Amino acid sequence: MPYSTPTDQPHSSPLFVIPCLNEVQHLASLLAWLMRVQDRLGGQIVVVDGGSTDGSQLIVRPLAAMHPKLHLIDNPDRIQSAAVNRAVEAFGQAATHLIRIDAHAAYPENFCDVLLDEVDKTGAASVVVSMKADGIGLTQRSIAAAQNAPVGNGGSKHRLKPIGEFVDHGHHALIRLDAFRSVGGYDASFSHNEDAELDFRLRKAGHRIWLTERIEVTYYPRKTIKALGRQYFNFGAGRSKNLLKHRSRPNLRQLKAISIFPLVTLASLSPINPFFALPCIAWVSFCLTMALERAWLARDARLLLVAPIAMIMHIAWSLGFWCHVLQPRRRQSQRPA
Repeated sequence: MPYSTPTDQPHSSPLFVIPCLNEVQHLASLLAWLMRVQDRLGGQIVVVDGGSTDGSQLIVRPLAAMHPKLHLIDNPDRIQSAAVNRAVEAFGQAATHLIRIDAHAAYPENFCDVLLDEVDKTGAASVVVSMKADGIGLTQRSIAAAQNAPVGNGGSKHRLKPIGEFVDHGHHALIRLDAFRSVGGYDASFSHNEDAELDFRLRKAGHRIWLTERIEVTYYPRKTIKALGRQYFNFGAGRSKNLLKHRSRPNLRQLKAISIFPLVTLASLSPINPFFALPCIAWVSFCLTMALERAWLARDARLLLVAPIAMIMHIAWSLGFWCHVLQPRRRQSQRPA
């Protein structure tokens, strides 16, 4: 597909925002790609660093000194929602579109061109994309395999091969800045699930979200089981916070995940009555069956690890959800201006 050019899209002025925290492994190649994109599309690139200690800032500073439209700013709040809000506040005055770039991901060369083309064609306020996980080494590749499988991702549309449709939520890529500002931007109190929370407010305000089928992001997941469990615990807590804030109901896919920790707890009562263990046994059997099927189809015994990894993801997410639900209610968070 031929790339769009600034001449093709004379009214678009993108703001590329990269929230960053210890991403030295991917940052140099990511910026090299994004500066090529900027040569075609114009706009500003903003790296918002949350206090990296691995040398990430040392990669950006010399490049920013040579390129006046590449900027490095600090994010004392550390989390991504605050990072994007800060970048929009500092450099978004003349921009029309926010393009959010994850530092721990890889993108096709025409990623931003397709986003701008899709938003023009569909009239959507936001264009979201699908994700495919990948990794290096046995643990990260096994985690990626679990996240790519329905048993791990729960059948989320942006984790599957999309068909191109309007959706409730997806992996954030492009948002029209007029729509972003009209709903107050990201809620900077959300460390996780901030994208779904913003999508809820966008839809409530009458905006539409388009899931494109033309491109996908390659995502690099956590490298250790401990980090994965912590991440999914935070995902579950973020979803709980989202539902409580908007007094909304979980969908069926979320209800399945919410039920995992209670059914595991129920299984601890099996010495009283073996019946209490049946729901947990059914869940474990399902995970094992799905992993066996993937391993058989791929002729790769390593994919059997999908089962225990998916189970860790499920339990951590559910535990995070319930921990947030059961903690004392806090004062409703303030939305950023």
